[in-house]
Amino acid sequence: MTVVRVQPDVPAIHRVFDYFLPSHLSVSVGTIVRVPLHGRRVRGWVMVADVANPETTELRDVLAVVGAGPPAAMVELCRWAAWRWAGPLATFLRAASPPNVVADGSAEVEQAVYPGPPLHGEQLELVGPRAALDVPVAPEGSTLVIDPSAARAARLVSQLEAQGREVVPLGSEHPDAVRTAHWDRARAGACVVIGGRAAVWAPVPDLRAVVVVDEGDEALEDERAPTWNARDVAFERARRVGAAVRVLTPAPTVDALVAVGEPVGRAGRWPPVEVIDQRDEEPGHGVLSASLADALRHTVDRGARAVCVLNRRGRARLLACRTCRELARCERCGATVEQRDAGFVCAHCGSARPSVCLHCHGSTFRAVRPGITRVRDDLAALLPRVEVASVDASSATVPDVPVLVGTEAVLHRATGASRSTGLVAYLELDQELLAPRARAAEQALWLLVRGARLLDDPGRLLLQTRLPDHEVVQAARRSDPMAVAGAERTRRQALGFPPFGGLAEVSGAPDAVAAACAAVAEAGATVLGPVADGSRALVRSPTVASLCDALAAPGVEAARTRGRLRIDVDPRRV
Repeated sequence: MTVVRVQPDVPAIHRVFDYFLPSHLSVSVGTIVRVPLHGRRVRGWVMVADVANPETTELRDVLAVVGAGPPAAMVELCRWAAWRWAGPLATFLRAASPPNVVADGSAEVEQAVYPGPPLHGEQLELVGPRAALDVPVAPEGSTLVIDPSAARAARLVSQLEAQGREVVPLGSEHPDAVRTAHWDRARAGACVVIGGRAAVWAPVPDLRAVVVVDEGDEALEDERAPTWNARDVAFERARRVGAAVRVLTPAPTVDALVAVGEPVGRAGRWPPVEVIDQRDEEPGHGVLSASLADALRHTVDRGARAVCVLNRRGRARLLACRTCRELARCERCGATVEQRDAGFVCAHCGSARPSVCLHCHGSTFRAVRPGITRVRDDLAALLPRVEVASVDASSATVPDVPVLVGTEAVLHRATGASRSTGLVAYLELDQELLAPRARAAEQALWLLVRGARLLDDPGRLLLQTRLPDHEVVQAARRSDPMAVAGAERTRRQALGFPPFGGLAEVSGAPDAVAAACAAVAEAGATVLGPVADGSRALVRSPTVASLCDALAAPGVEAARTRGRLRIDVDPRRV
């Protein structure tokens, strides 16, 4: 009797099991089956279709074949991704499988040839933030187009279908039934698969080209652990089959430059950029400078909309007493408090109290770091008879008003209004430029890219900063994103940060973090920490491969039994 090896689809189980395959069932690598496990019937994926040396002769039978799963080549890609991002193999097999049942069996591969030059090699192309995309497609076989923007992906589908292409949209915005049907169609090949992060796992058998749009967009990276990045999966998949790679981006990251090479061409023109040097402003104005007020009035007077960006929620995140000038702090833990409509609230311990100074009992405070709620009120006073609204990630709707102020969420959500957007103003850009993160400059540039895309002609960007010579500011003014990439590359290489070294953040229960750190240290990695009461540590290694090998040590898996453990490889916020 044939023995198969199965990976159960159970989050807490990260190992494979051997089962007898009854003679009336037929499977291949990747087939989804139903098997008994600890008194339960669970689904799983066939990892080996004919095991030569089973672990034991006392095996149970496979109960049933559920349906088709990822083909063998995709199963191997899932193994690589589980190693690369230190995550459970089942997580990636699930991402590569159809949402609903698809009849098992190999699909008949289709053939189609379209006119056009063949695609070879790897190439990064700079495109302007508002430029129309000309997506290259292989003349034969299948092409994967990974685009984090669902709206732009839908336009690409229509554009390629008008050219006579067989297009398969595969995005998370579609219902499960539609995604299942499109996954099944992709198995036949000879198509163009377009979608977001999940489209990189499309089961096309004849991949000839991979196109990644906006490779630096954080939407291509899963926020949940394992924090895999669709860009890196796409590059690895193309490398394995020899497919061409094309990267289209207005702001290339260092990771893409190292993987693909120097860009060809130049980015299109950015919108006009006005820089307000806050060092020249009169003291006391805060983020509401005189130049900003003039720009807002001019934009509103011509019937356009203005969007102000400030990445601080609430009314105020840092306050000082006007009487004694002491900072407002929590009486319980000493942390600074935030101002809410009902009084002061400590973000650290959650305690609340009235708006009274602990030192002099004064009741008037000055907002040293105002949040968007406070700025909204100040803008409403600055612009009488003009409606102003605030927007953040928790806002249910985005009001169609002349002036919006919000966190960066406003750049994603402020679309479809009756007014065109004539101004995007960054009220405190230094908060992004000087953020204590290794990728701060890249992330700040992408914040400007999103603002530029929101603008209509003749819109403009307005940057308030005390660092007018910073490479991000100069890149926007000169329409030269390589200024940021060059400076970032030098810094990362000197510090040994990704992609010039391996870096991971380990967090969770202190006992689990300590055990995982001990395991990776024994495997040769460098551990920094733990800190924050033992719940967080950084792991470094000279190369990404050596880091992944250290995180794959058996002791790391055993550490998960001690409590919650999260591993973030290539963390964006460190």
